Amino acid sequence: MACMKLGSKSEMFYLYGQSWLCSTGLPSDIIIEIGNTSFHLHKFPLISRSRELESLMREVPCEPDKSVLELHGLPGGAKAFLHVAKFCYGVKMELTASNVVGLRCAAEYLQMSENYGEGNLIMQTEKFLNHVFGYWTDTLVALKTCEEVLPMAEELHIASRCINSLVLKVADQSLVNLPVSSGPSVAQSPEDAQVWNGISLTPKASGEDWWFDDVSSLSLPLYKRFIGGASARNIKPNRIAGSLVYYAKKHIPLLGSQTSSQSGNSSSLKSSLSTPSEADQRNLIEEIVELLPNEKGIAPTKFLLGCLRTAMALYASSSCCSSLEKRIGSQLDEADLEDLLIPNIGFSMETVHDIDCVQRMLDHFMIVEHDLIDTTSNDIEEDRQIVGSSQPLSPMAKVANLIDSYLAEVAPDVNVKLPKFQSLAAVIPDHVRTLDDGLYRAIDIYLKNHHWLTDSEKEQICRLMNCQKLSLEASTHAAQNERLPLRVVVQVLFFEQLKLRTSVASWFFASDNVENSQNLNANLPLIRNDGSIPHNPVVAFDNMKERVAELEKEYLSMKQDLEKMMKSKRGWNVLLRKLGWKPVPKPSNANVSKPCRKSKISPATTAQMEEKAMEVK
Repeated sequence: MACMKLGSKSEMFYLYGQSWLCSTGLPSDIIIEIGNTSFHLHKFPLISRSRELESLMREVPCEPDKSVLELHGLPGGAKAFLHVAKFCYGVKMELTASNVVGLRCAAEYLQMSENYGEGNLIMQTEKFLNHVFGYWTDTLVALKTCEEVLPMAEELHIASRCINSLVLKVADQSLVNLPVSSGPSVAQSPEDAQVWNGISLTPKASGEDWWFDDVSSLSLPLYKRFIGGASARNIKPNRIAGSLVYYAKKHIPLLGSQTSSQSGNSSSLKSSLSTPSEADQRNLIEEIVELLPNEKGIAPTKFLLGCLRTAMALYASSSCCSSLEKRIGSQLDEADLEDLLIPNIGFSMETVHDIDCVQRMLDHFMIVEHDLIDTTSNDIEEDRQIVGSSQPLSPMAKVANLIDSYLAEVAPDVNVKLPKFQSLAAVIPDHVRTLDDGLYRAIDIYLKNHHWLTDSEKEQICRLMNCQKLSLEASTHAAQNERLPLRVVVQVLFFEQLKLRTSVASWFFASDNVENSQNLNANLPLIRNDGSIPHNPVVAFDNMKERVAELEKEYLSMKQDLEKMMKSKRGWNVLLRKLGWKPVPKPSNANVSKPCRKSKISPATTAQMEEKAMEVK
């Protein structure tokens, strides 16, 4: 802590009740009252250093006992005037970072300039202030004391100079100096860190976030000015956003309970602070959101969702909530499902979760990603087919999976209306989903908890999914799902059979190529001159036959399931005849184990099946 000693005389002031007395041996001739405190002093030492006191004492009527002068408007109050009195009497006093701002303002108020004595208090405090600005910790302490002497500290530009000094040190870490020390004794701690009088002398400025905790101790008005200065100095937006996140988590208890990723150090500091009122928290979160840089991804999505949840709970302004929704929407692909389950605290409270809020965020995400979807959707789909599952998911694909999971979470709510469910699910384009299993699961849960839906409404919600994009497990489940409309189940069965026949045909085509290549490779050793041994396709062909046998078993299993369902639902017979399907007797075990004979499926047969499926639709 920076310190400067003024005066040479020993202490001659002592407190008696609410009065300060001076033990000079001479009776006091003036009483100065500041608040509830009175000072029994002498006129001469005071008027010799202060023009204001000289002017006021001329106007004070002479009382038989003592003259009384009231200075209730003195910046710094009685505490600052005690130091002023000591300075006027030449008594030893210390200038520190915690009292220099108050003394500088009091000296200005009392007009203690060089015209009333060389080395007067204005010059001494100004000199020490410039010394304080060279040190991070002392400047921070001085800035905090500015709030005690407003507006004088603003008129003297002390607060702005403190903020400018702090911003310069954040911008250039090499300017960060340690607190001033005047003692030569330096001891080594067990961790080999230098300490003096319990103060660590090891520089703590390491990393880009070293200043987050220090500036978080500032009040909101001063902190806003500091962030404004940092932005003007072109501090990196991610550092500014990091400081804002730290400040918000520390001072908004409701937000701290939403985001549990806070470090232990800040949590302990937060617990020591008094809990602010809801009005203060609401004002703080609105200010924090307004101060956040506009760059996409500058703040963690988890933090933004926590802010939105807290803002809604505190009934923050609509502009604040709208800004948060747009920020979250632009980076919705980074959100987690649990953070997206925002409780509905609106006036209607029709649903458990705020689905309209998620709808707005999703709509904004689609607006931001619209151009990217149009230009790269085909390329992404081609790349995904080439590299398979190794290709990382695109932001659109991540959001599609997220929304499907969200729909499954809100589907059990009986108050979720069909149009609202459809509206949210239909935002994602069909080409984005490689599989519709997640959407099918959400639809199935919705149908289970909304059993009163009509057949027309059930078919309407089932149109959201593409039966051709269901996996084998999902198709098997759908084929036995009595909650689905009959038309949908038939479509699922048809497409699965079509996939099976196409797969079998492709394997037969591949086996023919293998036989041809085997005959060709028999003569290759006679042609090759490099001495290499040609690949033997026999093993690959055997694997193909095994795969064909497996596909046959899957096909027969689906046929058996279909026959069971035909027995329970008579109306299917007419529909199945339209598709050209006839009951087939169950094959014996000997027939199942035999591989099917090689027969190619004509393209005409496949086309006819597709036409019949379209008729069903």
